[in-house]
Amino acid sequence: MAQSLEPGLHLLDPAGHVMSSQVQWQNLKKFLALAQFFRLPLFLADSAALALLSQDALRQRDRAMHEPHCSFLCAGRPITSFALPASQWQLSPGFLLAAEQKGFQLLEVRGRDPRLASLDTLSGEEIPLHFLFRLHGYIIHVVLLYERSGGYLWHGALRLKATADPTFAPFRLLDYGRHAGAYDRPELLLTVVDGLDVRVPRNISRFLVQRQEARFLECRYHDARSFLQLYPDDSSAAAVEFRRKAKVLLRLAAQTLGRLDIPFWISSGTCLGWYRQCGVISYSRDVDIGIFISDFRPQITTAFRDAGMSLKHQFGKVEDSLELSFLGEDVKLDIFFFYRDGDVVWNGGTQAKSGRKFKYVFPSFSLCWAELLEVKVRVPCETLDYVMANYGGTWSVPVKSWDWKSSPSNVIENGVWPVAEWAGLIQVY
Repeated sequence: MAQSLEPGLHLLDPAGHVMSSQVQWQNLKKFLALAQFFRLPLFLADSAALALLSQDALRQRDRAMHEPHCSFLCAGRPITSFALPASQWQLSPGFLLAAEQKGFQLLEVRGRDPRLASLDTLSGEEIPLHFLFRLHGYIIHVVLLYERSGGYLWHGALRLKATADPTFAPFRLLDYGRHAGAYDRPELLLTVVDGLDVRVPRNISRFLVQRQEARFLECRYHDARSFLQLYPDDSSAAAVEFRRKAKVLLRLAAQTLGRLDIPFWISSGTCLGWYRQCGVISYSRDVDIGIFISDFRPQITTAFRDAGMSLKHQFGKVEDSLELSFLGEDVKLDIFFFYRDGDVVWNGGTQAKSGRKFKYVFPSFSLCWAELLEVKVRVPCETLDYVMANYGGTWSVPVKSWDWKSSPSNVIENGVWPVAEWAGLIQVY
């Protein structure tokens, strides 16, 4: 069989057989025409194809070429991935039948609907999550994106049922499905790729970054229910009001730091509340978040003030043990800055009256998305390790009397700030 003369240029071999990329292109042409007929607003979500497009976005050579070729959509892989808002899928019940009539073999992967899960009910209702269409040995993967209450898009993990054919597709090569994922809603652009009308994210590089960081952890509803049966939630007016204020504060923090493009995660008691009981700990009376010091921006304080919050205290410095605390809705937002040190990370604490320093050491972790109080937030992916480091083996038992200087399992005394530097390092407002 003849070889490609250059990337993206595909020829007929001497016997006139269409080369493999041309077969894949014909599959895509047939599939996209079908989607267009059923008005399914698929968009290209394939990482390899989008990476090529982002490098070569303005060179649409196919328009000028007589023979269509597959320089972007095929990308040297037997799979092409598309995404589709699930709300649109439900409007096109005839699509699957039509695809099968066109020769496509179908594998549908379903899973539980997390939007119906709550502390009150653990619904077993299943929804379609992934569709794989196979024709002539090539796979078109359609990922369904569901809108969640936090205003973001979510897709489920791809888990094959025991009855499914494990050889249907090269599953390890799939872009989507190893984990559940969370995305902002992308703005889409209708363009021509390899001679075919295709929607793509307007900001391709942003979408590709989001794909790399998309892993989503569902709240542990089953365990949370068990916890709340042992330790019922406080239903007093004060507790209900705190939860309302905490939600407002968390959303404000997410919006403010999002505008600065600063990633944060829920930390300390706020992280424990999410992991243990899918909510906030009402007697904690504050909201705790973490930020890596490498993501620090001097504009943070001004941004939170502009959002209507007041700076309550600032301890430490960028090089060591920085900590900011803001007040909003009569609830404190504590921002702890984390420092990487070999295979551990740590954040600092300062006692204002004595200048004593403390250090809280955690094993290294990566960040995942989650939802708390209907706000999309990050959490340490290795959540149990993180919680255990902070709260020890008894983390699942509520403790109402907590001393931040001695109660945490991972606290270490870390010296004293020099008295001559207190004015700059210990600021209380």
